Amino acid sequence: MAYMVPETIPRSATAGERILFESLKAHLPSDYIVYYEPEIRGRRPDFVLIGPDLGIVILEVKDYTKGTLYQINHDEWLLRNTSGALVKTKSPLKQARENAFILTDHLKKDKNLLQEGGTNLKFPYGFGTVFTRLKQEDFIKHNLYQVIESAFVLCRDEIDPDEEGFYPDIVLEKIRGMFTVWPPKRNVLTHEDIQAIRFHLFPEVRISAEFKTPTQHQDQLLLSLHNIKTMDLHQENLAKQLGDKHRLIRGVAGSGKTLVLASRAKMLAKTQPDWKILVLCYGIPLSRSLKQMIVRMMNEPEDLLDLLQPASSVNETESQIEVYNFHEWLRNSLRMKEADIPDLLEKAGRSEAILPTYDAIMIDEGQDFEADWLKLLGYCLNPDTQSLLLVEDRAQTIFKRKKSLAQDIGLDFRGRSKVLSINYRNTAQIVQFAWDFYQKHSQLKHTVQEGSIEGIEIIPPQSTKRKGPEPIIKSFGSLQEEMNFVSKSITFLHREKNIPLEDIAILYRVKNSFKTSYIDEIKDSLNNHQLPYTWITENAESKRNFVRDEHSIKISTIDSAKGLDFRAVFIVNVESMPFPLEEVEEREVSLFYIGMTRALEWLFLTYSGQSKFTAYLDDVAKMRSERQPSGAQLG
Repeated sequence: MAYMVPETIPRSATAGERILFESLKAHLPSDYIVYYEPEIRGRRPDFVLIGPDLGIVILEVKDYTKGTLYQINHDEWLLRNTSGALVKTKSPLKQARENAFILTDHLKKDKNLLQEGGTNLKFPYGFGTVFTRLKQEDFIKHNLYQVIESAFVLCRDEIDPDEEGFYPDIVLEKIRGMFTVWPPKRNVLTHEDIQAIRFHLFPEVRISAEFKTPTQHQDQLLLSLHNIKTMDLHQENLAKQLGDKHRLIRGVAGSGKTLVLASRAKMLAKTQPDWKILVLCYGIPLSRSLKQMIVRMMNEPEDLLDLLQPASSVNETESQIEVYNFHEWLRNSLRMKEADIPDLLEKAGRSEAILPTYDAIMIDEGQDFEADWLKLLGYCLNPDTQSLLLVEDRAQTIFKRKKSLAQDIGLDFRGRSKVLSINYRNTAQIVQFAWDFYQKHSQLKHTVQEGSIEGIEIIPPQSTKRKGPEPIIKSFGSLQEEMNFVSKSITFLHREKNIPLEDIAILYRVKNSFKTSYIDEIKDSLNNHQLPYTWITENAESKRNFVRDEHSIKISTIDSAKGLDFRAVFIVNVESMPFPLEEVEEREVSLFYIGMTRALEWLFLTYSGQSKFTAYLDDVAKMRSERQPSGAQLG
């Protein structure tokens, strides 16, 4: 069964397109990818097929009947439309051929996809036509095969299982015969090749937040594209399900939820240029990171080779996408505080309130939104579009959880819910370490379930195969010793592992106690080691001015780091967790889990005191020492 993008065909598709969609899905191999009406270089081919042993095939689909065809030749077709008038159009095969050439000419810009030492692609590509209302006997009777060779045609009785004489193997057999260009050496497309093809043809699947502008030399640019990053197919499908009313995405930490949301925002802005779009989250730093990510996506050229030319920036104020954290939106758009929401909801219920209207609303960190916040946003949503996207991970809940989305905002997400269970952010070691801790300490562990999303509270993560060092656990006799180790470790990672300072974060639970200023110790140690830093959570202004790519180590509370990630993360002063003044320990469990899953590659847990969490870490360190040492060593 082939992988379809989108996974279900839109309602606007013709009956014939639906038959072909289901036939391709059912009768092509599972490692084939089939795109329905993707936008590529300003064109919209009906179907694009990519397969490891196939290459690329473009299909043009027509629902012509015998009565439609008036006069045809190899180049132009004269057709009779529904009103009886004659209209001239390009030959369907010529349309498919032109689309294939536009697509493949673009791919030839990537030297990694070319034959060694040549200028042609290292894999075959072809094109063909599908006539969903004409059978093979029609083609024979009316001599249509003289205009389009049979090798480039699929007829109704070759794609429809309900037709007499249909047999399943014919679909793949005919598609494999639609090639006109064959490389001298038959190559099987690798996973990296297919990623590269998707990366070039579908800009919306690029993980733009991780894309760094390469040097201004074409050979180096092409070489840099060898290590490209794209969404996986499941993420891409979620992002491409546009305008289909309200949707809920639940995902584990690091599963790309924010990426899917940002990509969906970009695609909605592109396909619905008149729409007013609102993107909200809970934390200020994440709102700034989200805004920077969306702006990068909007500014990124369709053709990455355009990066060789000076970029023309898009004026953010001209974009129809507003990005805020919730309380900032309240202040800026409604000129009110959270305490005023209940009165406003009463007025809205009586249709007496004047509220802004948005055609699409997207919410990240949905698990932290209060019921009244969601009700208010429900009143601001255009009733004609009903385009609400709610993204959440209940394992990252740090506030009292609403009970029911249906009760809270009156929207039923059954059948409109998706799960992202694969953690792409962290290494397998970090995923397992963080999840082991969560399962050990969470009171919600009985709600951890596999399977359908309906009723799920917590989604167990699946890790990618990306490996890395084991999380490093270190205890010290004093906070000064602890911070000296942190600063030296940062220096090592920066100099020896080439990790940029902006990809390193220090996370803390509380900034001081009645005895000690933890934040002062952190800053003093970094200053002594001449390491530049930005204290993101110093005050409201520093949060609002947060720039992810600024060349400095980021210092933040754990809860303000939600939604962000860094190659190396240091969680210091772990003995302050669980925080004794926090009544609900479950919140502390979630916070520590959130902090650990901010780390892409390196995770350091340091402490110079004792607590319930450090006792757990001591036990882990003891078990490690009893085994053959396998943890990562610095130096």
